[in-house]
Amino acid sequence: MSQQTSDWNENSGSHIKIAYAGLELKELILTGLANFNIIANDTIAELEEYLGEQSILSIPDIILIEVDNEGKCFKLVEEIKKSFLLTGVIIVLLSTHKDKTYKQTAMKLRVHDYYSQPFAIDDLRERLNFLVTFKLIKPRLLELSKEVDTTYKMPWGKRAIDLVISGSMLFFLSPVFLAVAIAIRLDSKGPIFYTSKRVGTGYKVFNFYKFRSMRTDADQLLAKLSTENNQYATEAGASKAAFVKIKNDPRITKLGNFLRNSSLDELPQLYNILIGDMSVVGNRPLPVYEAEMLTSNEWSMRFLGPAGLTGLWQVSKRGKEDMSERERKKLDNFYAQKYSIWLDLRIIAGTIPALFQKEKV
Repeated sequence: MSQQTSDWNENSGSHIKIAYAGLELKELILTGLANFNIIANDTIAELEEYLGEQSILSIPDIILIEVDNEGKCFKLVEEIKKSFLLTGVIIVLLSTHKDKTYKQTAMKLRVHDYYSQPFAIDDLRERLNFLVTFKLIKPRLLELSKEVDTTYKMPWGKRAIDLVISGSMLFFLSPVFLAVAIAIRLDSKGPIFYTSKRVGTGYKVFNFYKFRSMRTDADQLLAKLSTENNQYATEAGASKAAFVKIKNDPRITKLGNFLRNSSLDELPQLYNILIGDMSVVGNRPLPVYEAEMLTSNEWSMRFLGPAGLTGLWQVSKRGKEDMSERERKKLDNFYAQKYSIWLDLRIIAGTIPALFQKEKV
């Protein structure tokens, strides 16, 4: 076993211990991540031996593995997942070429990230720093909401508008709620409502409600579809996408297409607004797996503004093929910094024509 430890310094990451396995990207990793404390192993077998010799006081923070053609890396990940000692260790896989099958396997194993060449070593460095901070120091985003430097306080005027709109719409649309619920029950097996964890203002995690528009196995199919059909993954030069939006999503039921195109599937979020989880207008609350991808200070700004049912993204770019990930982030950041009651009213006025979209995304 050939081990090499990078120099310890005072830069960010110097306290983070990485156990690495691989030869093809070894020079890039040791040079580009020189501010980390790296234990380099030439083979997966050597890494496995090294991990077997560690105690609870010496285990690494991150395990970084090059993907091999025999799939030994995936077997090692499975063993690491079963180990009580290595519970909570961050696992990131690196590949020298793009292979959808390998990436799908990695996602099913729930590794923390997967990079295929070409990728920017600066992006990897930032991602590893983020993962250590948020997976180890603050393992739950719920805890993060108590630690953010800037907190968002709902203006009383905005909250009053939210209560009036959500309360009145829940009352007057109750017949529509009943009709949609009956239609979903008749259309396909499964629950009427779909509940997921979303990340909103100040990284607050809450239960997010929608009318079910997908098959009951939709979540299990997401890993595969997010690598093959993701609208945002088609950006030139993008190694990975923060947002996931499936084009021509095969998980959607026949009734679900109508509910989505008419935005009726979003109606249960009026309850989220009523109880204060989100606002009528704001940045869209994100699934946890998307929120974890927005790691830099530049993009985390979106979480320092209100979360909302509709916003700049929905009224200006939603569903358009030329919608880039960066454009969406910029719209979210702009609203977080510039929102006002007058801007909210303009967005609400522009929401109605945006409800009926033609693109199937």
